[in-house]
Amino acid sequence: MRGLLLAAAAALLSVPAFAQQGSVLRMGMAEDTDLMDPTLSRTYVGRIMFAGLCDKLVDINQKLEVVPQLATGFEWPDSKTLVLHLRQGVKFHDGTTMDAAAVKYSLERHYNMEGSTRRGELSSMDHIEVADPATVRIVLKSPSSPFLATLTDRSGMIVSPKAAEAEGKDFALHPVCAGPYSFVERVPQDHITLQRFPDYWDADRIKIDRVIYRPIPDNTVLTSNIKAGALDMTVENVPSDLNTLKSDPKLNVVVYDGLGYQSITNNTDNGPKSKNPYGQNALVRKAFELSIDRAALIHVVYNDLYTPTAQAVPPASPMYSKDVEPPARDVAKAKELLKQAGVSLPVTLNLMVVNAPDQVQTGEVIQSMASEAGFDVKLLKTEFATSLSMSERGDYEAYLIGWSGRTDPDANLWSFVHTGGPLNASHYSNKDMDGWLDQARLTTDISQRRELYQKVSEQSEKDLPLTYLYTGKFIVAMAKGVSGFVPVPDGLVRLQGMTMSK
Repeated sequence: MRGLLLAAAAALLSVPAFAQQGSVLRMGMAEDTDLMDPTLSRTYVGRIMFAGLCDKLVDINQKLEVVPQLATGFEWPDSKTLVLHLRQGVKFHDGTTMDAAAVKYSLERHYNMEGSTRRGELSSMDHIEVADPATVRIVLKSPSSPFLATLTDRSGMIVSPKAAEAEGKDFALHPVCAGPYSFVERVPQDHITLQRFPDYWDADRIKIDRVIYRPIPDNTVLTSNIKAGALDMTVENVPSDLNTLKSDPKLNVVVYDGLGYQSITNNTDNGPKSKNPYGQNALVRKAFELSIDRAALIHVVYNDLYTPTAQAVPPASPMYSKDVEPPARDVAKAKELLKQAGVSLPVTLNLMVVNAPDQVQTGEVIQSMASEAGFDVKLLKTEFATSLSMSERGDYEAYLIGWSGRTDPDANLWSFVHTGGPLNASHYSNKDMDGWLDQARLTTDISQRRELYQKVSEQSEKDLPLTYLYTGKFIVAMAKGVSGFVPVPDGLVRLQGMTMSK
């Protein structure tokens, strides 16, 4: 306990001196943000930070409806043309004007920049036309039902062309957007500080002067910090801490459903580390899946709060398929599949896990379960940002990693399992899968899209480029003085309308 209190005190003492001026929201997160560039970023915690730094063309509300942000309205004059009407008088943090030319620049940057993780999301885009300073026309290669939803996240974030050109590859070190807060400083693994931008277009709704985002990977320390008053708000709290948080009279706790999933990404063709029985044989991956009892895993690690799943489409989506259920644990069948695959026992598997207590515990439970079926699982505990880099370059065999989820199922699937998808760390490729995913983009009919995503999920269960484990919930804890937080299913913290009082 003494160590936890010291950690809380350290977090309080290390707040920069300038942050003591005016109201300051100290927000604790489970990992450090990766690159502070919406074109390159891929982390959930990065999206939380960007909610303060970078406005989007459009946003979503609690009902998952698309609502205006930098764009005040839109229309589809035909199935391949999206016209956006932009808010006028909006300034970037460097004082330059956010207009149609800036939107064109940012979208093209998202699409063309080397290393962009937005390219797959915008792959249906053909070209962009500036009709006038307040009007943008986006022409698509083919109709795309999820395209507008894509603009409610990082693909719709608009950066300052002047700053992006001046900084080049270093833009992530000094990001400039048109959001409610501007960048002040970043100390990796310690904090990111943003300050209220006085010329923000919706300034009347911004009541907090500064926001400090703090990465605290140990959930016990995260909980200790907010209970000790060293933090004002914590996101990514784990279910095992829920009762402790709820029992504290100084805190308010909000629990709500998300849109994402937790899975194991399986390296099937990404470099030399895929060349093993697990990576090359779907029977071995299926045997591994059948060794896992998802319900028991959730009971042990997450207090039964999460829901077992075998698909990337969340239950809240109208395109969720009730027919694709996670298989029950079957050790005998798993052993039979390993025998059929002709592999030597035990099958050694290196499972990379993020070095956070709940993730390590999840890995340990899987390790124990899989051993009964003939697997020797070795856990590789890795810092979060490092693990992402390792997965991208194929330096892994299997990787326990979650995805925070998006409004449209396309964003939970296309980039991960389509051939050449920017987040396809498995390097999985299946022509049928590609065809179904592409077809789902072409139709707006919900029943047709549901049928196509069911085919995708069924094929995924055969090939297992990813082994889906469960869908989660967001747990947010706040000091009593923090108010105005709106729980939107994407899990972001929108600072508009939030206030603090002592």
